[in-house]
Amino acid sequence: MTLQVNITPNGRMSLPAGVRKRLGLTSGGAVFLEETEDGVVLRTAAQAVARAQALAKQYTGGHPEAGVGGFLARRREDSGE
Repeated sequence: MTLQVNITPNGRMSLPAGVRKRLGLTSGGAVFLEETEDGVVLRTAAQAVARAQALAKQYTGGHPEAGVGGFLARRREDSGE
């Protein structure tokens, strides 16, 4: 879906009510803006977290021991705790 959103002289823009409702932003909230070569991408916090998790899984191969928990467990083992 492509929508035109106007930007006010002071740089503000409004997301249409239907879009806010579908994204769960009915009571306000924050969105993350990413500038890419192709333009601008807006993501909700949940979408940004899901994207970060997917990237982490890509680089760790989905191995649980490659995450923070695994790192901390190895550090505890190394320290003798």
